[in-house]
Amino acid sequence: MRLVLPPRLTASARILRDTARRRGLRITQLPDGTVPGELPDGDAHLHAGPSFADAVAPALGIAPLEAPADWLARLPAAFVRREVRAVPIREAYALRRPVFAKSPNDKSIPALVYADGSRLPGPDAVDPDTVVLVSDVTVFDTEYRLYLLDGQVLTGSRYAASGRLDPAPLSASARAFGSELLAAAGHTLPSAIVVDVGTTDAGQWAVVEANAAWASGCYHSDPECALDVVLRAAGPRAQVTERDAAFVRG
Repeated sequence: MRLVLPPRLTASARILRDTARRRGLRITQLPDGTVPGELPDGDAHLHAGPSFADAVAPALGIAPLEAPADWLARLPAAFVRREVRAVPIREAYALRRPVFAKSPNDKSIPALVYADGSRLPGPDAVDPDTVVLVSDVTVFDTEYRLYLLDGQVLTGSRYAASGRLDPAPLSASARAFGSELLAAAGHTLPSAIVVDVGTTDAGQWAVVEANAAWASGCYHSDPECALDVVLRAAGPRAQVTERDAAFVRG
């Protein structure tokens, strides 16, 4: 089994690399988005950002899993505590109120509060049909990352408090909310995924967003458990189950 990594490693990537090495996995850190001809496919897994994954995954036979683009928008209101819509960015341009907007599964649309839709990247920079998530502006007091595998919260970590980076161990209440979410909507997610959750300034638990496990930082999560999720989330296409086939990044 091989773990493929990009040229520049984040702190999380280094942690997962070292964890994989202790397990006996082969480590290949590519110098760019080109896959050498001598590198065989069929046994490779990936931890990298979306653009690098798009460049190398097809040549390596890797099938990265991710949540549907409109997943957050389709969650029941009790899990999001705000209005969330997935719309083509051409529709979002017409919004005339402050909104939080972002790309669903990459960073092509920066995740920011925009004064109104006219402040979003324009049609000269983004295809007008590009789907963007727009939501009410919501303040989260604490935010946690949950690594989910086969319907269970495997590990996780707090990553922010009062809007600032502040990693800390996973709380029991965050784990419990994650389990509640999985019981209600786990079937709408791939078997291996990261979901961020948090408490709003009104004291309510809510889902922040879903993220691809293969492109996420692990903070204070158990690295062994996080690696288990990453390996499933971006592994050989031939090993993708029928359940997960609909969640392969297109």
